[in-house]
Amino acid sequence: MYQEVITSEEELRVIIGTPSQRVMEKSIDYIDDNSKHFISKSPFICIASSDGQGKHDVSPKGDPAGFVKVLDKNTLAIPDRLGNKRMDTFSNLLKNPGIGLIFFIPGIRETLRVNGRAEIVADQALREELAHQGKLPQLVLIIHVEEVFIHCAKCIMRSKLWGEIDQDQIADVPSLGKFFKDMGKTEASVEEFDANLEEIYKDTMY
Repeated sequence: MYQEVITSEEELRVIIGTPSQRVMEKSIDYIDDNSKHFISKSPFICIASSDGQGKHDVSPKGDPAGFVKVLDKNTLAIPDRLGNKRMDTFSNLLKNPGIGLIFFIPGIRETLRVNGRAEIVADQALREELAHQGKLPQLVLIIHVEEVFIHCAKCIMRSKLWGEIDQDQIADVPSLGKFFKDMGKTEASVEEFDANLEEIYKDTMY
């Protein structure tokens, strides 16, 4: 189907080139003070995982800034709040503990990337430590850190992610209700589905 398919790193390097020494040396294998401070300010992360057969998933997770707790320079703890019960990330991690995280801070152009190995725990004391508004997380995701580095701002700048919101750009973005309706997954109208969803959010946020 495609005429020029890249199949080796050598071919990639001919086109892309090689990274600078500064880029190669920016990775560390622990949470330093700057990384810890960045994590404490982040209210939103994306979690990448895959199962034993290579089925991949990237899941968003958000909470008040600092919801990811730095237990020590090699360990992070992420509370699991009430969700849709699909457990895509957890199911993958039971088969393959490798994990990748990206931390975002609204208004900050750089992002922080953390890679490592994960395990799922239900320790009562840790769940209590990560409680929010008096409600304990059901589980806690423990990350054993293997790689940490700050990611440059180019993608955020190009996307204008933290710029002024373009109302024309978002005006016709389909709602969750429209997705479900068009896929034939609900008999409710789009308006009914979205209104019910807002009530669910209010009742089950924490």
